[in-house]
Parts: sequence; C-alpha cells; structure tokens
Amino acid sequence: MNFQQLRIVRETVRQGFNLTEVANVLFTSQSGVSKHIKDLEDELGIELFIRKGKRLLGLTEPGKELLEVVERLLLDAQNIRQVADQFSKRDQGQLIVATTHTQARYVLPQVVTQFKAAFPKVQLVLHQASPSEIVQLLTTGEADIGIATEALDNVPLLTSFPYYSWHHAVIVPEGHPLEREQPLSLQALARFPVVTYHEGFTGRARIDHSFASAGLQPDIVMTALDSDVIKTYVELGLGVGITASQAFNPARDIGLRALDSRHLFEASTTRLAVRTGHYLRGFAYRFIELCSAGLSEEHVRQHMSHAAH
Repeated sequence: MNFQQLRIVRETVRQGFNLTEVANVLFTSQSGVSKHIKDLEDELGIELFIRKGKRLLGLTEPGKELLEVVERLLLDAQNIRQVADQFSKRDQGQLIVATTHTQARYVLPQVVTQFKAAFPKVQLVLHQASPSEIVQLLTTGEADIGIATEALDNVPLLTSFPYYSWHHAVIVPEGHPLEREQPLSLQALARFPVVTYHEGFTGRARIDHSFASAGLQPDIVMTALDSDVIKTYVELGLGVGITASQAFNPARDIGLRALDSRHLFEASTTRLAVRTGHYLRGFAYRFIELCSAGLSEEHVRQHMSHAAH
C-alpha cells in the first residue's frame, strides 16, 4: 500500500469515478490508475468499487469505510508537511481563503492589507466561490479558511465561528418614491420590482422569510451573485435593490441611496470556518485574528480540538 494508491482512491470519488479525469488530475495514465486500484484491492482482499464491465459506478460498502480512513491519512500527510514548513519557513508559504464576492470585495480588503504588510512573503489566494463550493474546498483541504454567511455552520468536518453580524439595506436611485416612506415598510417595498441576491447567497433566506412572514410575495425581477451587479441594475432603473448594507458606500455609489431597513430584515451572521484536524500555519491563525480579535490562536485551537473529539 502506498500514498499514490490512496490518492487515486480519493480522486476517483472526487472525479465521479471517471478514470480518465483521475489520470489527468494526478498526471498519470488511465492504465496506471487501473493497475493501482487492482493492486490495492488484491493486497486488501476486498473490492472497493462497484463495476459494470470496465466502468466504475460507485463504492462498495468496504470502499466507503476505507475512503474515510484514506481522507484522514492524506490529511495527516499534508499536516506533516505543514508542520515542517511552519518551523523551516515560518514566514513563507501559501494561504488559501475561500470566500464569496461580497466578503472579498467589501469586508476583507483591510484585513488583506494588514496581513500582507505583516507577511509579505506569504502568497495569499482569495478564491471566490459559492457557499456550497466553499464547504467543498474546506473539506477536501483545498482551502485553509472559509468565510461566508451561508452553509458553514453545523458541517460535521468543519469548525466554524461567528465573524460579524450585519443587516440588509434597500438601495434606490436618488429621488425614488420610497425615500419618502418613513419608516419604510415591507408593504411599500413590495409595490416595486426587486433586484436582489440569488437563492443561497448573502442572506437571501432572511429576505424571503421577512416577506413570507408578512404575507407578501415580492416581484423579484432579477437575481445576482454579487452586490455590484445588483447596484448596476438599480442604477439602470430595473428595480429596487436589496443588498448587504456593507456593500453600499455613498462616496462610490453616486446617484444611489441606501434606505434604513434594519427593522425589516433579521440580522445575518457571516461565519469563518476551518476544517477540523487541518494543520494551520502560524500566519493562518494571524489572518483569522485580523478578521476578529476574539478569534485568537488559542481560542481557535481549543475549539478545533474539542470538535475533533
């Protein structure tokens, strides 16, 4: 048994049991992949994959059990390398942060600036993705830190922390009739077409819940993944925008107005998550602490250790 065989088992599942794709990802041949799988099965004396002819269709029950062990072994192997780098290259390396557009554009710039000043030799990668993709990147070890409002809480393999809370804001063109509504109501808002986030992004569930609780069905004429697109179409007169309040800047968003709507929508909480058991370099803990002073290295380590047990 060797690590290449274990990587092939893991990658076969990730690539939907397509051995051609497995070979491409691992820079080897399809025949080599097949041989490694057969050699491992012969050594263990069990079949790991369900087959139809030469095609692999899924994992057998022993294969499912083995995959959990394989994931742990490969994660530990990665951790060993990280431990070595921590002491041999303390201020060098790579940090991958998976996050959504809203966080990358409006929340993290100050954190990134401070981090790069402290660790100029660390390559910081901001990987923009959907919340579900961020979970996948974290659980597979392809990202060190994940930041999003949705999906990161109560995931078995992840340890997550509240980062900050925020409210939605209603964005309208200057001179819009809703500016005269004091206080703004959901009933008044529902009279106009709405442009807001796609389902599953940036607190959209809170928006839907508020309207549903009031017995209203807004005319959502367009949805988008990021705040800049929403504001663009509000400027064009397509509708009234509902965005994260932190996405509005009066100095930049000339011609638009943000209306106070904190009383209309329940507060949302953005969370920061790491994979339980994933070894984090010292600079990764520093990035987390720059995000929130309460998330010290000791605090994060303690919660990760507790989650592991």
